[in-house]
Amino acid sequence: MQGGVVMTKRPDEIALMAESGRLLAKVFSYLDGLNLIGMSTMQVNDLVDRFIVDELKARPASKGQYGFAYALNSSRNNVVCHGVPSATEILQSGDIVNFDITLEKNDYIADSSKTYLVGDVSAQAKRLVQVTYEALWQGIKAVRPGARLGDVGYAIERHAQKHGYSVVREYCGHGIGREMHEPPQVLHWGKPRTGLVLQEGMVFTIEPMINQGRHAVQTEDDGWAVTTCDGKLSAQFEHTVAVTRDGVQVLTLRSDEKILN
Repeated sequence: MQGGVVMTKRPDEIALMAESGRLLAKVFSYLDGLNLIGMSTMQVNDLVDRFIVDELKARPASKGQYGFAYALNSSRNNVVCHGVPSATEILQSGDIVNFDITLEKNDYIADSSKTYLVGDVSAQAKRLVQVTYEALWQGIKAVRPGARLGDVGYAIERHAQKHGYSVVREYCGHGIGREMHEPPQVLHWGKPRTGLVLQEGMVFTIEPMINQGRHAVQTEDDGWAVTTCDGKLSAQFEHTVAVTRDGVQVLTLRSDEKILN
């Protein structure tokens, strides 16, 4: 993504991306109805794969991307991102788990993720997940023509730090369209009034990863899963957004969501 040309999308392209986003929101509504306790993350993956292909007549865009073989990333507890589904990883009451899913329809891709509370979750874990969700929306609210990417990152980091959390710096949001990863890189930390100037028609993801402890992370031996170095919890939420004439459109908005102030 680094150094590429940032392309704006035409209204008809954004409409196609909004359709992909609408279908992806349905995937999360489907997940909302599952009792995750006792399920393996591979079972969740297989259900999502079938739902996207059979029910939505779409494609799980992550399958085959960079050699990844699954319909989603499943990142549990201290896994920050890129967790790989496993038949032996069983979700238990008290876990938090992020499912990161991409969906392609009519050649355009939408990308979103949500962190789920599994069963009886501690107050500390609930607070982390709630603050991470709020931080996502702080970033989204900063999106408008003439704003800068630094404004988005600053809004996210300020909210996380206010609550005593840290922001992962090694991974970021990204432009998206016909390709899953396009320019620009969207950092979740930064300084106001710095970085790329936002223009109508830009489409990108905002996907902050917020850690309970230090922001330092490490990649596990499987080459995919990224975990916190201190073993503490991490949470993430993600939406695909488009810069509009007077603000922002959330292309992956779910039916249970309203824009947070």
